[in-house]
Amino acid sequence: MLKIGNYNELVVERMVDFGLYLNKKPDEVLLPLKYVPENTRPGDILRVFVYTDSEDRPVATTLEPKAAVGEFAYLQVKDVASFGAFLDWGFEKDLLVPSSQQQDRMKIGKSYVVKVCLDELTGRVYGTNRITRNCDKNPKDLSEGLKVELLIYGITKIGIMAVVNNRYSGLLYRSEVFTPVLVGDKLTGYISRIREDGKIDLTLKRPGYQSVTGSGARIMEILEKKGGFIPCHDKSSPNEIRRIFSMSKKEFKKAIGSLYKAGGIQITDKGIKIYP
Repeated sequence: MLKIGNYNELVVERMVDFGLYLNKKPDEVLLPLKYVPENTRPGDILRVFVYTDSEDRPVATTLEPKAAVGEFAYLQVKDVASFGAFLDWGFEKDLLVPSSQQQDRMKIGKSYVVKVCLDELTGRVYGTNRITRNCDKNPKDLSEGLKVELLIYGITKIGIMAVVNNRYSGLLYRSEVFTPVLVGDKLTGYISRIREDGKIDLTLKRPGYQSVTGSGARIMEILEKKGGFIPCHDKSSPNEIRRIFSMSKKEFKKAIGSLYKAGGIQITDKGIKIYP
């Protein structure tokens, strides 16, 4: 059975002037001539992507889309109509995001994070940018401290929303993010906490001791650039620490404590300096 909106490994059944027919009937599908690899013959197995054309007929291609069914991607709007928006999916036929599947009315030229979905009744592939409601709510394969891949899809007053491992939705708290982050950015993050209701808290820093080590390395790098001394210590204001080191005061105090114990720095009432 054909997997619409996804990759299929299909056998070449017959050749025609305008392409190849793959698979046996009733799941026969056309691979147009322009996508046929050189020296392909009947009996060969091809890995193709199957979707539906403008007449809702299955068609195969050797091109790769920007996302398959079940995946998320940051796509640009090419055109809009009263019933939806058409996004650049990587094919001649654009991905339709129906009006009912738009969080806000989409605009030509703007890009949005969308999930590619399949209507099981019609076999049509469509997109949605109602991301949170279309993420898996049961993060059973995640654990605290786990390294994950993030796709930023929304920025709110509370925090930054991200798709986690192309499957779940998680939150980065704004107070813990010290570098500019935009919708569509792909980042590496870590699971900070999994709540009882399944909601996921994220961090861009590795939790635990390894995070302190990374912060300590950054402090040492900045110290070296400043000639080995910075007039900043554990009594300095959180704003001053954030301005100089791009980290919270709590993280800064843990990091310099570890550096001090390791003999890397001295802490004085005037600041911190590299141990001579």
